[in-house]
Amino acid sequence: MEIRKCIKNAFAVIGKEGSTYDGTGFIRRLWADASSHFDEIRQLAKKDENGNLAGLWGVMSDFSHQYNPWEDNFSKGLYLAGVECNDDAQAPQGWMKWTIPGYEYIYTEADGENTFSEVLNYMKSNNIPIAGAVHDFTCPLTGKNYMFFPVRKI
Repeated sequence: MEIRKCIKNAFAVIGKEGSTYDGTGFIRRLWADASSHFDEIRQLAKKDENGNLAGLWGVMSDFSHQYNPWEDNFSKGLYLAGVECNDDAQAPQGWMKWTIPGYEYIYTEADGENTFSEVLNYMKSNNIPIAGAVHDFTCPLTGKNYMFFPVRKI
């Protein structure tokens, strides 16, 4: 597992919101819903200089929408499955917009089902506190999945 660092300024995501109270598999269902209705938000998606999507995000928050880590040992919280969008974009009906604060992150490729716990163990053993909710990122160009762990608010 290769751990990297980056700073990401505040960014906006428009997507489909759900919670752990929606039951097992709710994240998969959110992604299916967002993907099947993507045309409704395609024009709002942020793009790079070559016209490619900036990123697909599974952003998380505690129930207060304050972007704190999931509660109860990371087992209860909110999830938004969507696409990075322009800051001034307005979410259409049936969609939600979250604006994630800027953070310094450590991140790694999510190449197995233990990535989350492995990074938390790495953080604990290196005395790195978690500063907010963890986020999933999919690079549209490579299709690779990453997990972003905030370590310092900027």
